[in-house]
Amino acid sequence: MLDQISSVFLEEAGELLENLEDQLLTLENNPTDLETIGAVFRAMHTIKGSSAMFGFTAISEFTHEVESAMDQVRNGIVPVTSELIGLLLNARDHIRSMLDAGQDVSSEQTANSQSLILAFKTFVAQNGGTQPEDLILSAGNTPPESLNTVKQEKPADTYRIKFRPCKQIMQNGTRPELLVKELTELGTATVVAFNEDLPALSKMDPELCYFSWDIILTTTKSKNDIDDVFIFLDSESTFTVDKIQLDPDGSHRIGEILVDRNDVSKKELDSIMQEHKQLGQILVDKQLISEQQVKSALAEQQHFKALNNESASGQGSQTSGVLQQSIRVSSEKLDQLVDLIGELVTFNARLEQLAIEKNIPVLKNLSEQCERLAVSLRDTSMEIRMLPIGTLFTRFKRTIRDLSDQLGKKIDLQIEGAETELDKTVIEKLNDPLLHLVRNSVDHGIEMPVERAAKGKDAQGTVTLSARHQGGVVIITIKDDGAGLNKERIRQKGIEKGLISMDDNLSDSEIFHLIFQPGFSTAKQVSNISGRGVGLDVVKKDILSLGGSVSIESEPGQGTSFILKIPLTLAIIDGMLTQIGNTKYIIPVNAISECLFYSQLGRKSSDSLFPHTEVHGKDVTCIDLRTYFNIPDPRPSKPEIVTINTQDGVAGIVVDKILGTHQTVIKPLGKLYQNCLGISNSTILGDGSVALILDVYKLTDMIETSREKGKK
Repeated sequence: MLDQISSVFLEEAGELLENLEDQLLTLENNPTDLETIGAVFRAMHTIKGSSAMFGFTAISEFTHEVESAMDQVRNGIVPVTSELIGLLLNARDHIRSMLDAGQDVSSEQTANSQSLILAFKTFVAQNGGTQPEDLILSAGNTPPESLNTVKQEKPADTYRIKFRPCKQIMQNGTRPELLVKELTELGTATVVAFNEDLPALSKMDPELCYFSWDIILTTTKSKNDIDDVFIFLDSESTFTVDKIQLDPDGSHRIGEILVDRNDVSKKELDSIMQEHKQLGQILVDKQLISEQQVKSALAEQQHFKALNNESASGQGSQTSGVLQQSIRVSSEKLDQLVDLIGELVTFNARLEQLAIEKNIPVLKNLSEQCERLAVSLRDTSMEIRMLPIGTLFTRFKRTIRDLSDQLGKKIDLQIEGAETELDKTVIEKLNDPLLHLVRNSVDHGIEMPVERAAKGKDAQGTVTLSARHQGGVVIITIKDDGAGLNKERIRQKGIEKGLISMDDNLSDSEIFHLIFQPGFSTAKQVSNISGRGVGLDVVKKDILSLGGSVSIESEPGQGTSFILKIPLTLAIIDGMLTQIGNTKYIIPVNAISECLFYSQLGRKSSDSLFPHTEVHGKDVTCIDLRTYFNIPDPRPSKPEIVTINTQDGVAGIVVDKILGTHQTVIKPLGKLYQNCLGISNSTILGDGSVALILDVYKLTDMIETSREKGKK
C-alpha cells in the first residue's frame, strides 16, 4: 500500500515539475506576471509539503530553500531575471533527479543541493533580498537596524481550520500530525486536539486515528496555500478553512466566538447570559455544545490575546476548490483494456462468420448487437488514450532555450495545433525523433544572428512545431526559417558514399531523402549537439516503426520542413476489406475517399504498374496492386478502385474486389516482413485467416514519384 501511495506522489510530483518548466519559461518572457509567479511558488510549496509527508526529506529540505527565494519574489522584494529563471530551471531538474533516485539520494546529489542553495542565497542577497532566517524575531525583541529597510510584510489574516481525519487515514500512508505541523509553519498557530473518540488502552488499535484538530492560524499566506497542505488528503477525511470575520480590534469574548463559529445561535446566547454561571459551563450543562467546543473557542480567544489584539485585516481570497470528476489510471491498465477489446473484436468477427455460414437469424442478431457494443467500447477506450500533442510540444521550449544560450543564437519556438489529439502510446514514441529534429533545426538549420542580419533576415530565428488531422493520420511539421538544405552538397556527398551515381536523374525529394541514410552528413565539423543527417536514419526508423512516414521540403535561404505522417492509434481501426487473387488486404477507412469500378480511361501510361483512370472527369494516377505484388491469379473482368486523398490531389489503388468494412485489430508483423514496402501490419479475420494492412501513404508516395517522373 505504501509503495502504491508513493508511486501516486511521484506521478503527481512529475506532473507538477512538467508544468513548472512551462511556467518558468512563460515567466521569463513576462517577468512581472504575478499569477505565474504565484503558480511557481505554489508548485514549490506543494512539492515541499508532499515530499515531507512521504518521507522524501532531502527533496523537502532543498525545495524549502527554493520556496523561500520565490516567497521574496512573490512579495516584490527580489526581481525576476534570466539568472533567476536559470537557477529555478536547474532546481527543477535537480528535484527531478532526486525523485528518480527515490530515498537513495547520492552524495553527489547532496553536494548539488548545497551548491544550488548557495547560488539562490547569493542571488537573493545581491538583489536586495534578505534570508528568511534573518526575518524571524523572537517575541519582545527589538528588530535590528539592518532590517529597518526591509519591505513591509503584507497584513496577516486569521483562519479557523477544522481538520477531521478519518480513522483509517494512517493506513493510507498519510501522517495527520505532519499536516498539522506544516500548518503551524505557515504562521502563528494555536492547535486544539480533540480526543473524545479515544477508547480505553485495551481497545485501542494503533493503526487507527482517534484525534481531530482545530487550528487557529494567523498568516500572510493565502487560503490557497493552506488548501495546498491538504492536497493529498483522502476523500474520507475532511477539512474546512474559514477566515475569521470578528473585529480584529475587539476583545473577542467567548460568546461572540461561539456565535461566529456557528456552535450556538445568537438567540440561545442571549437567553443564557441572564444566568449567573460561567458561559461555557452553562452551554455544556444545557448540552448545546461539548466541552471540546468550549476548549477550542477558549484557545481561539487566547490566540487573539497572544497577538496583542493585532489586526487581522486584509481581504483574503475565498476561492473555493472545484471537485475534479476524474481518476488516475495506470497506462498499463489502459493498454490491457485495449488488448481485451481487440480480442473481443476478433471474437465477434468469428461469431459473425459463423452466423453467415449457418444462416441462423438469432445468431445474426446477436452478432450485430455484439458488434455495436464492441464499436462503442472501442471508441470510448480510444478516447481515454487520446492526449493533446501540446503536452509533447511544450517540452521543447526548454530544449530550444538551452541550445540557444549554448550556441549564441536567438530562436523563438512557435506551436500550432497543440490541441490536436493523438494516442498516448504514439506520443511517447514520438519524443526521441522530434527531439532530434528540433536539435538539428536549432544547430544547423538556423543561422547565427550576424549571418541572418547580413541576409536581411530577422536576427531571431523561428522554429515552428505544428500538428493537424488529415484523415486517419496526424501531420506533424518541424519547420525552421534557416538556410535550407544544400541540394548540391547532399548530391555530391551521396556520390562520394556510393549511394548514387553521377548519371542518376533524381528529383529534389529523392536527393533530400539521402540524408536519412546511416552515417550521412554534409557537416564540415561534427557538433556534440547534432549534425544535419547524423542520426536521421534513426529518426526515420522510429517513424516507420509507428506505421508513419517522413518527407522533406526545403528552399534555399528560406528554411527546411520535416513532415511526419503518424497514425492516430496503434491498436484498432476501421478497415475496408479488399481481395486480390486469394489474398485479402485491409485499407484504413479514414484514408479512403471513394470506392468505384475501375475502367482504363484517361491518358495512357507506359508503366503497367501505374495505370490511369478518370474520376469525375479528372485524370487519376493509380497503382495496380496485382502487378505490384506480382499475383499470378487470373485478373477479374471488372476490377475495382479505392481512391485516396493526398496532399497533391487524388490517387487510386486498384484491387480485384471490395468486400466491405471490417473492424481491424492491428497485429504487428514479424521482423522478416518489416521491410515490405506498402504493407504496414496485419490482422486476423473471422475465419482465422490473416489479412495484410496496406500502408496507403507509402503506396501513394510511389504514385506521386511516378507523376514527377512522368512530367519530366
